[in-house]
Amino acid sequence: MEFSFEEHPHKRLNILTGDWILVSPHRTKRPWQGKVEDAAITERPRYDPQCYLCPGNKRSDGSTNPNYKAPFAFTNDFSSLLTDTPDGGLNVKGLLQAKSEKGICRVVCFSPRHDLTIPQMDIENIVEVIELWKKEFQELAKNEWIKYIQIFENKGDIMGCSNPHPHGQIWSQSSVPVEPEKETIQFKKYFEQNSRSILADYLIEEERSKERLVCENEHFIALVPFWAVWPYECIIISKKQVQYTHQFNVEETIALAEILKALTIKYDNLFDTSFPYSSGIHQAPVNDGDHLEWHWHMHFYPPLLRSATVKKFMVGYEMMANPQRDITAEQAAKKLRELPAVHYLSK
Repeated sequence: MEFSFEEHPHKRLNILTGDWILVSPHRTKRPWQGKVEDAAITERPRYDPQCYLCPGNKRSDGSTNPNYKAPFAFTNDFSSLLTDTPDGGLNVKGLLQAKSEKGICRVVCFSPRHDLTIPQMDIENIVEVIELWKKEFQELAKNEWIKYIQIFENKGDIMGCSNPHPHGQIWSQSSVPVEPEKETIQFKKYFEQNSRSILADYLIEEERSKERLVCENEHFIALVPFWAVWPYECIIISKKQVQYTHQFNVEETIALAEILKALTIKYDNLFDTSFPYSSGIHQAPVNDGDHLEWHWHMHFYPPLLRSATVKKFMVGYEMMANPQRDITAEQAAKKLRELPAVHYLSK
């Protein structure tokens, strides 16, 4: 019997973290008799007087939002990291270890509209969001004690989003978190051996095969990574190697807005629903040298597996051993690639 990536169990290496992923494509043939839920109602008003993120409304800490007309950022009223955390820690024979962590957490409202998610926004408005990301990043990086700045979005209540008003967050902190630290190690290892970015060479292979490509433009590629874990996981990679979002010029920033809209429209069209995901921009650490090895990219981790209501959970083997997936990266990319470029609500 000849081995087939579409039929037989195998492992794939995540070149960004060094982790292995188990792929079991034959399991897609099993019948589904698991959890089924009613589809969530996605209609929302343009303005919600009870929403603490809408313009002019009172927030949970008692302050009032300005009547903002463009993307708006503020310090999280319930920040996970605080600037006044005193230095401290614990080390008992190397067995019990803890360290204090300082940080600044910001919230970014994408639009004054309560009902507009990124795939439904105009390109000009998405550009405004990206420009605010750049501004916030550069302002936070002026604090020399900050070593990493994570821009991310949790979209949808099943991803733990506490407010439906479209928004993202920016957490900056005094050390480099686990995932970016793993990527830094892998980037450095490859750069020292090849004097090139690992993602630049990876893109050459992906453009050659086009099996996992979802959409692209002159400056960015969106694809299902070879090592994907989530059912329709995608990664956006800049064709030009840069370390930070603020290094993109005007043309590249517009191109980033265009591919963000194109990819998220495909997500919504997949199951005709406002598609939930966690997304995050990975950039080089700050206040820590040049990091010439780093290459800008953005991850999308969506949980929906079979429909608008059937999700993939990290359970069992994945929690006890290592991540595993059934649908292959190639199957997921093909399905996403073939979806229309027009949002299903606009038809």
